[in-house]
Amino acid sequence: MQKKFSRRALIKGGLIAGACIPALGLLATDASAAPALAPLSPSDPTAMALGFAENTSKVDAKSYPTHTAAQKCATCAQYTGAAGAARGGCNIFAGHSVPANGWCSAYAKKPGA
Repeated sequence: MQKKFSRRALIKGGLIAGACIPALGLLATDASAAPALAPLSPSDPTAMALGFAENTSKVDAKSYPTHTAAQKCATCAQYTGAAGAARGGCNIFAGHSVPANGWCSAYAKKPGA
């Protein structure tokens, strides 16, 4: 036996569902706090290709002659960590955290830094 729905019931159900979707989105945002980022390993293939160093003072000057001691992850435009934090995210190494004092050849000075 096939059950028939009235147009009124269909519209009422749609309005209720439409009202619940934003509420569920708010609940999901609160419940899913940002996951902790895994520290970037210097042996990661992308890190190796970009000459990543966990400390800017240990960068090979012969391999990267344009590197200066003032260049570090904390002053890079790709760094997404909070100011003053020891580690933070990086747009280049998605899903990983990098040390604020680190460096890679993708360094681009953050405007105003």
